[in-house]
Amino acid sequence: MGKSSGYDYEVFLSFRGLDTRMGITDYLYTSMIDAGIRVYKDDEELSTGEEIGGQLLQAIKQSKISIPIFSKGYADSTWCLRELVKMVECKNTRRHKIMPIFYDVTPSKVKNQTEH
Repeated sequence: MGKSSGYDYEVFLSFRGLDTRMGITDYLYTSMIDAGIRVYKDDEELSTGEEIGGQLLQAIKQSKISIPIFSKGYADSTWCLRELVKMVECKNTRRHKIMPIFYDVTPSKVKNQTEH
């Protein structure tokens, strides 16, 4: 499938690796790739204290849709929260869409989560 509308990806997956990498995230990624959808999924596990890379933030900017997979530990991750901030910035300045998935948490739980 070719690049369209100046976007490198149709979908950017944001997730907490410890919670969902080997489950729902891999399933969604594989299903979308099989359907011909261009998806960005960061396969590198960042260590504590490591900075989120510019490539990751650029991938959000170069995606039409972001899918944050909210899980129990999502808000515990500084990187996930930074990705979420970038998604909202892109939503406010571009035609970027955010389609959240609530995995094993309710929207009200996510709303009340804070970084620890």
